[in-house]
Amino acid sequence: MNRPRDEVNVLLALLDEAFDRRAWHGTNLRGSLRGLDASMARWRPRPSAHNIWELAVHAAYWKYAVRRRLTGEKRGSFALQGSNWFARPVQDRSDAAWTADVRLLVREHEHLRRVVATLHDADLARRTAGGRLWTKGALIRGVASHDLYHAGQVQLLKRLAGAKRRR
Repeated sequence: MNRPRDEVNVLLALLDEAFDRRAWHGTNLRGSLRGLDASMARWRPRPSAHNIWELAVHAAYWKYAVRRRLTGEKRGSFALQGSNWFARPVQDRSDAAWTADVRLLVREHEHLRRVVATLHDADLARRTAGGRLWTKGALIRGVASHDLYHAGQVQLLKRLAGAKRRR
Protein backbone atom coordinates (compact mmCIF):
# COMPACT_ATOMS: atom_id res chain seq x y z
CA MET A 1 0.00 0.00 0.00
CA ASN A 2 1.33 3.43 -0.92
CA ARG A 3 1.96 5.92 1.81
CA PRO A 4 0.92 9.52 1.02
CA ARG A 5 4.46 10.55 0.01
CA ASP A 6 6.04 7.56 -1.75
CA GLU A 7 5.70 9.02 -5.26
CA VAL A 8 6.72 12.49 -4.13
CA ASN A 9 9.89 11.06 -2.59
CA VAL A 10 10.69 9.27 -5.85
CA LEU A 11 10.25 12.54 -7.76
CA LEU A 12 12.47 14.41 -5.30
CA ALA A 13 15.17 11.78 -5.82
CA LEU A 14 14.73 12.11 -9.60
CA LEU A 15 15.06 15.91 -9.43
CA ASP A 16 18.19 15.59 -7.29
CA GLU A 17 19.84 12.95 -9.48
CA ALA A 18 19.20 14.99 -12.61
CA PHE A 19 20.54 18.16 -11.02
CA ASP A 20 23.18 17.63 -8.34
CA ARG A 21 23.22 14.17 -6.77
CA ARG A 22 25.26 11.16 -7.77
CA ALA A 23 23.37 8.95 -10.21
CA TRP A 24 24.02 5.87 -12.33
CA HIS A 25 23.73 7.81 -15.59
CA GLY A 26 26.81 9.92 -14.99
CA THR A 27 27.11 13.67 -15.08
CA ASN A 28 24.06 15.66 -14.03
CA LEU A 29 23.39 19.30 -14.89
CA ARG A 30 25.19 20.86 -11.93
CA GLY A 31 28.14 18.51 -12.42
CA SER A 32 28.39 19.42 -16.09
CA LEU A 33 28.82 23.10 -15.10
CA ARG A 34 31.27 22.52 -12.26
CA GLY A 35 34.69 24.06 -12.84
CA LEU A 36 33.75 26.04 -15.94
CA ASP A 37 34.91 29.62 -16.27
CA ALA A 38 33.09 32.41 -18.09
CA SER A 39 35.22 31.98 -21.20
CA MET A 40 34.16 28.36 -21.64
CA ALA A 41 30.55 29.12 -20.64
CA ARG A 42 30.19 31.74 -23.36
CA TRP A 43 31.90 29.74 -26.16
CA ARG A 44 29.65 29.00 -29.17
CA PRO A 45 30.25 26.37 -31.84
CA ARG A 46 28.73 28.82 -34.35
CA PRO A 47 27.26 32.32 -33.98
CA SER A 48 23.59 31.26 -33.91
CA ALA A 49 24.04 28.39 -31.40
CA HIS A 50 23.31 28.62 -27.69
CA ASN A 51 26.25 28.57 -25.35
CA ILE A 52 26.59 26.80 -21.99
CA TRP A 53 25.81 30.01 -20.13
CA GLU A 54 22.49 30.37 -21.95
CA LEU A 55 21.66 26.71 -21.31
CA ALA A 56 22.22 27.21 -17.57
CA VAL A 57 19.95 30.26 -17.38
CA HIS A 58 17.35 28.52 -19.57
CA ALA A 59 17.30 25.60 -17.12
CA ALA A 60 16.91 28.04 -14.22
CA TYR A 61 13.96 29.66 -15.98
CA TRP A 62 12.16 26.35 -16.49
CA LYS A 63 12.66 25.35 -12.87
CA TYR A 64 11.00 28.67 -12.01
CA ALA A 65 8.22 28.10 -14.58
CA VAL A 66 7.41 24.63 -13.24
CA ARG A 67 7.44 25.91 -9.65
CA ARG A 68 5.11 28.73 -10.67
CA ARG A 69 2.73 26.29 -12.34
CA LEU A 70 2.76 23.99 -9.31
CA THR A 71 1.92 26.83 -6.94
CA GLY A 72 -0.30 29.00 -9.15
CA GLU A 73 2.11 31.91 -8.71
CA LYS A 74 1.71 34.79 -11.15
CA ARG A 75 4.15 35.30 -14.00
CA GLY A 76 6.86 37.88 -13.83
CA SER A 77 8.74 36.96 -10.68
CA PHE A 78 11.79 35.41 -12.36
CA ALA A 79 15.05 37.16 -11.54
CA LEU A 80 15.63 38.21 -15.17
CA GLN A 81 13.42 40.02 -17.68
CA GLY A 82 12.05 37.80 -20.41
CA SER A 83 11.34 34.11 -20.71
CA ASN A 84 12.77 30.83 -21.95
CA TRP A 85 16.05 31.91 -23.59
CA PHE A 86 18.24 34.72 -22.29
CA ALA A 87 21.20 36.07 -24.25
CA ARG A 88 24.34 35.50 -22.19
CA PRO A 89 26.62 37.17 -21.51
CA VAL A 90 24.89 40.51 -21.93
CA GLN A 91 27.52 43.10 -20.97
CA ASP A 92 29.44 41.54 -18.11
CA ARG A 93 31.54 38.64 -19.44
CA SER A 94 33.32 38.06 -16.13
CA ASP A 95 33.66 34.92 -14.06
CA ALA A 96 31.67 36.72 -11.35
CA ALA A 97 28.71 37.22 -13.72
CA TRP A 98 28.87 33.55 -14.78
CA THR A 99 29.00 32.46 -11.13
CA ALA A 100 25.99 34.65 -10.33
CA ASP A 101 23.95 32.95 -13.06
CA VAL A 102 25.00 29.49 -11.83
CA ARG A 103 23.87 30.57 -8.36
CA LEU A 104 20.53 31.58 -9.89
CA LEU A 105 20.17 28.06 -11.29
CA VAL A 106 21.02 26.49 -7.92
CA ARG A 107 18.55 28.80 -6.13
CA GLU A 108 15.76 27.98 -8.57
CA HIS A 109 16.43 24.28 -8.07
CA GLU A 110 16.22 24.72 -4.30
CA HIS A 111 12.95 26.69 -4.59
CA LEU A 112 11.44 24.05 -6.88
CA ARG A 113 12.56 21.24 -4.61
CA ARG A 114 10.97 22.92 -1.57
CA VAL A 115 7.64 23.21 -3.41
CA VAL A 116 7.72 19.58 -4.56
CA ALA A 117 8.52 18.50 -0.98
CA THR A 118 5.22 20.03 0.19
CA LEU A 119 3.14 17.87 -2.16
CA HIS A 120 1.35 14.62 -1.41
CA ASP A 121 1.04 11.75 -3.85
CA ALA A 122 -2.61 12.65 -4.56
CA ASP A 123 -1.48 16.09 -5.75
CA LEU A 124 0.63 14.61 -8.53
CA ALA A 125 -2.37 13.55 -10.64
CA ARG A 126 -3.93 17.02 -10.43
CA ARG A 127 -3.71 19.45 -13.32
CA THR A 128 -1.60 22.52 -12.80
CA ALA A 129 -2.96 25.98 -12.14
CA GLY A 130 -4.85 27.51 -15.03
CA GLY A 131 -6.21 24.20 -16.33
CA ARG A 132 -3.07 23.27 -18.23
CA LEU A 133 -2.88 19.94 -20.01
CA TRP A 134 -0.19 18.56 -17.75
CA THR A 135 -0.42 17.08 -14.30
CA LYS A 136 1.87 18.20 -11.52
CA GLY A 137 3.65 14.85 -11.63
CA ALA A 138 4.25 15.15 -15.37
CA LEU A 139 5.74 18.63 -14.96
CA ILE A 140 8.11 17.46 -12.25
CA ARG A 141 9.26 14.47 -14.29
CA GLY A 142 9.62 16.75 -17.28
CA VAL A 143 11.81 19.32 -15.56
CA ALA A 144 14.12 16.54 -14.32
CA SER A 145 14.36 15.21 -17.90
CA HIS A 146 15.02 18.77 -19.07
CA ASP A 147 18.03 19.00 -16.74
CA LEU A 148 19.46 15.76 -18.11
CA TYR A 149 18.88 16.81 -21.71
CA HIS A 150 20.79 20.04 -21.18
CA ALA A 151 23.50 18.31 -19.14
CA GLY A 152 24.19 16.26 -22.27
CA GLN A 153 24.31 19.39 -24.40
CA VAL A 154 26.75 21.01 -21.98
CA GLN A 155 28.99 17.95 -22.07
CA LEU A 156 28.93 18.00 -25.88
CA LEU A 157 29.74 21.72 -26.02
CA LYS A 158 32.68 21.21 -23.67
CA ARG A 159 34.06 18.48 -25.92
CA LEU A 160 33.55 20.55 -29.05
CA ALA A 161 35.28 23.55 -27.45
CA GLY A 162 38.17 21.38 -26.31
CA ALA A 163 38.61 19.88 -29.79
CA LYS A 164 38.52 23.33 -31.39
CA ARG A 165 41.14 24.65 -28.94
CA ARG A 166 43.48 21.70 -29.60
CA ARG A 167 43.61 22.40 -33.35
